[in-house]
Amino acid sequence: QLQLVESGGGLVQPGGSLRLSCAASGFTLSYLDIGWFRQAPGKEREGVSAIGSSSGKINYADSVKGRFTISRDNAKNTVYLQMNSLKPEDTAVYYCAADPWADGGLGAWEYEYWGQGTQVTVSS
Repeated sequence: QLQLVESGGGLVQPGGSLRLSCAASGFTLSYLDIGWFRQAPGKEREGVSAIGSSSGKINYADSVKGRFTISRDNAKNTVYLQMNSLKPEDTAVYYCAADPWADGGLGAWEYEYWGQGTQVTVSS
């Protein structure tokens, strides 16, 4: 059974960087579409970035374009989210999700498998 584990979260000052990792076990990630989502307290879960497996399609939310980069390392069965120029409004729990049919979609309903999340806090 597919399991996703996020890591790399933490506390960072505004303007700083973090790289989140989403490691998979039980299935080969290269066959799956992967999305990164975040949820801040009192807010709905929102799509941040996604990458399609076969199409290679990549999407970003407008709020992170130019600052975040999604990538995948198939040899390590891992997907990354490089986050630069972080802002306090990026503070949230970040989740990775996987699905065979999402194809770069940023809707949470498009993904079947979810990790437990990793906290990212941007504060001085």
